[in-house]
Amino acid sequence: MKRGSVWAELGEYEKAIEDFTQAIDNKADDASTYYPDAFYKRGLINLNLGNLEKGIDDLSNVIKLDSNYYEADYKRAIAYETLGEDEAANKDYSKALLIYNLTGHSGIFAAVRSVVISPNGITLASGSEDSTIKLWNLKTGQEIKTLFVNSGSVLAVTFSPDGQTIACSTTQKIIKLWSVSTGEEILTILGHSDWIHSLAFSPDGQTIASGSDDKTIKFWNVGTGEQIRSFSGHSDYIKSLSFSPNNNIIASGSCDKTIKLWDVQTGKEINTLEGHQECVRAVAFSPNGQTLASGSQDNNIILWDWQNNRQIRTFKGHSKAVTSLAFSPDGKNIVSGSDDKTIKLWDVQTGLPIITLFGHESYVESVAFSPDGKNIVSGGYDKTVKVWQMPWQ
Repeated sequence: MKRGSVWAELGEYEKAIEDFTQAIDNKADDASTYYPDAFYKRGLINLNLGNLEKGIDDLSNVIKLDSNYYEADYKRAIAYETLGEDEAANKDYSKALLIYNLTGHSGIFAAVRSVVISPNGITLASGSEDSTIKLWNLKTGQEIKTLFVNSGSVLAVTFSPDGQTIACSTTQKIIKLWSVSTGEEILTILGHSDWIHSLAFSPDGQTIASGSDDKTIKFWNVGTGEQIRSFSGHSDYIKSLSFSPNNNIIASGSCDKTIKLWDVQTGKEINTLEGHQECVRAVAFSPNGQTLASGSQDNNIILWDWQNNRQIRTFKGHSKAVTSLAFSPDGKNIVSGSDDKTIKLWDVQTGLPIITLFGHESYVESVAFSPDGKNIVSGGYDKTVKVWQMPWQ
C-alpha cells in the first residue's frame, strides 16, 4: 500500500496499480482493513489514465466496503458525469454533498414547510406541520431548542435582519414573533382571513409583510403588531413575497399566474409580470436587486428584468412544480426545490442546471442558501431537513 502510494506520487502509475492490486489480492488476516483505500487509490489512477469504466468499478467496490467513504461517491460522480450518465452522477454527488439529515420533526403530520438560516449563518430554523419551529446549529447539526407554536401547522418562518427575532405564520391565520435567544413569544398578530403562506421582514427590520390566501398583502409594525397598510390586486392566493434589497419594492407571486411589484411606501402597484402558465409559488430578488426570479407550478423558473417587464431567460429541468427558490449571496446561482423531490442548482448566466440533488423522499417544500454561500438547506414533506455542501467547497 505504502509503496503503491509512493509510485503514484512519482507518476509511475503502472507500478502503483500493480502494488494496489497486490494489496487487494492479499488474503492475510489484516489485509481487509486496507481494501477500501487500495480500491480507492487504484480507482483514482484509473480515472487519471482515462480508464473510466475500471475506475468506476474500483470506486464501486470502495462504496460496497464502506458506505461512508464519501470521497469515492464524489469521484465516481465525476466519472459518471464525464461519461454523460448525468442521473447516476447526480445521485453520487447528492450522497457526497449531504452533510446532515435532520429528523427532529415527527408525528403523522410533520412536513417541513419552511427553512431559513439566520443572518449570521449560525442558526437554521425549520417550521413544520407538527406545530413547532426547531432551531438547529448549522455547523454541528445539533438541535438548539424547539418553539411550540400550538396554533396550527407552521407554513412559513423567517428571521429578522438582526437575527434576534423569528416570525412564523400558521394555518390558524396568525403570525407569531419569538425571541431567538430566550425562545419566548413576543407578539401575536391577527388580521388575515385565510392561510398565510409567506412572510418577509423588511431589510430595515421595522416591518413584516405577510401574503395570504385571502389575496392580500399586509404590512405590520414589528414593535406593536399594528397593521400599517394592506395591498390588494391579485385575483388568487398569494404564495410568496420578496423585498428588494433597498427596501423600496416588494414582489408577490400568486396563483393568478402573475408576479406583482409594489411600492412599499404607498402600496401602489408598479408592474405586473406575466409569463407563467400556472400558480407562481416562489419569488426572490437577486442580491443587487436588478433581477427577480420566479418559480411556478408550470415546472419552470423565469428570470426577469422586472423594471422593464422583460423575461431574461427560462430555467427548464424540473418535472413537477417549483415550490421554492433562492439566490446565492453572490448572485451567480439559484437553488430551487420541487415537487419532483429534487433540488437543482442553476447557473444564472446560462440558465443551465449545475447539479441535481437527490435525497428527499417526497416534495421539497423550501430551500435556502447560507449567508457565506457554502451550504444549501432544504425542508421536505418527508419531515426531514437536509444540509448540503456546495459542490465546489
